[in-house]
Amino acid sequence: MRFNEIFDGVVLAYDVDIPSKDAKILPGIHTYFGVRLKAKLLLFSPKPNMLLEGKVVKLAQESIHIIVLGFSSAVITDEEIHGEFKYKIKHGEGVFISRSHKRHVIKVGTMIRFLVKSLDEEILHMTGSLNSPHTGSILWLDKKLEDASPSGRSTKKRRENLENREMQEHDAVDGGVVSLDNSHQIKKSKKRKISEKS
Repeated sequence: MRFNEIFDGVVLAYDVDIPSKDAKILPGIHTYFGVRLKAKLLLFSPKPNMLLEGKVVKLAQESIHIIVLGFSSAVITDEEIHGEFKYKIKHGEGVFISRSHKRHVIKVGTMIRFLVKSLDEEILHMTGSLNSPHTGSILWLDKKLEDASPSGRSTKKRRENLENREMQEHDAVDGGVVSLDNSHQIKKSKKRKISEKS
């Protein structure tokens, strides 16, 4: 795949529509003909300050190497890795772990979102940054966004309630079914409980 200067990007896919079968013969020494067509193009055209996603393929204390769409490479140097991340060796592999969010981990195989700093069009190589907000491990960023949104909290609560219901088992006792769910019991006020005890 090559960078195309006419389209200012890499053509990833195209869909051609030829509305008419008519062709026009073009004058010249060699015989050419022209056909009108419409084409839809899918372009990969990264620009500075654009957020991109890619897979970490190599990790070192001073850099993170990423592959984007399987053909374009990117590197994030230590100056562009947020100070919140600390490099550690875990289970014989290098990882970057957030100091403030222990579950925010970047390791080989992690899909990350990064900010494009520059692009070398000849070799389709980018430099990137993790210093801006909304960059880092996509899995962690999406989970953080889900937990922060009001609908995400209700979804999380609904999921927890469903898990609690699944964990509550019904036991057969003397041919009847007893549920561990106590939500049907009437709640008594604190004064009434005290008066019943005495």
